[in-house]
Amino acid sequence: MNVVTGGAGYIGGHLIDSLVSNNEEVISIDDFSYGNYINPKSKVVKFDLRKGYPEIPKDSIIFHLAANPDVRTSMIDINEHFERDVKITLNVLEMARKYDAKEVVFFSSSTVYGESDKFPTNETSEIKPISNYGLFKQLGENMVEFYAKNYGIRGISLRLANITGGRVSHGVVIDFINKLKKNSNTLEILGNGKQRKSYIYITDLINATLLLVNNFKGIYDYFNVGNDDWITVDEIANIVEEEMNLKPKHIYADEGEGRGWKGDVRFMLLDTSKIKVLGWLPKYSSKDAIRLAVRDILAKV
Repeated sequence: MNVVTGGAGYIGGHLIDSLVSNNEEVISIDDFSYGNYINPKSKVVKFDLRKGYPEIPKDSIIFHLAANPDVRTSMIDINEHFERDVKITLNVLEMARKYDAKEVVFFSSSTVYGESDKFPTNETSEIKPISNYGLFKQLGENMVEFYAKNYGIRGISLRLANITGGRVSHGVVIDFINKLKKNSNTLEILGNGKQRKSYIYITDLINATLLLVNNFKGIYDYFNVGNDDWITVDEIANIVEEEMNLKPKHIYADEGEGRGWKGDVRFMLLDTSKIKVLGWLPKYSSKDAIRLAVRDILAKV
């Protein structure tokens, strides 16, 4: 049985779509705080994982996505993020232990590296988050590793670049689109527009996830999942404007040092050699991923 926490959310919903399309059985667990997607072929369990956990079948594979995904708000409401990003992870691991799950796939983040001084950044690089979100993802990885090594539950942590595509609920692409729908003449850009990061399209992430589940045979490990290139915020704005056929004036809201907000990692490019050894390659570049996401959103895919 496949169990997806946060199954009503952006990545969780796409993962469930992929699993059920392969005739896999799926249980989606969500309290519908940050998403409302339901695949009719999945079994939906409405549950607030901050308060405990439901019973699941033995030998389940748990894809743990339930979290508050907004890096910026983690610097504003630390208790909310602790509850959703740390306490829920502990409860999910206890659910895995109590009901003898086979594997836990934890969706971590490139933010655990903070601002690296090495690009591309590989998995042996120093972990030094600069946001509460990154810190809590680091704690999540540590907990998954502990449970894997002490309770015999195989664990994988995916350190993700920025993921984008249809139904995306947060991030720069949907932010720009929403702003331009409200005011097509002016676009506010958080930071100085020179931040440069890697993006991957949602289907590339799903393919990476399923490849790891099928090929990783160890007890615990972590893998970067990102692209071989990166793109600036200004370039993203230009792509959005091209797709919307607009030419707005840009206004920059720099929080200092070119950051869009406190805790904003300005530069991120991951070394994905480790997962490539297993046979994964992204199909779309960062620019392609952004353009496809814009088209998906505008078409409401």
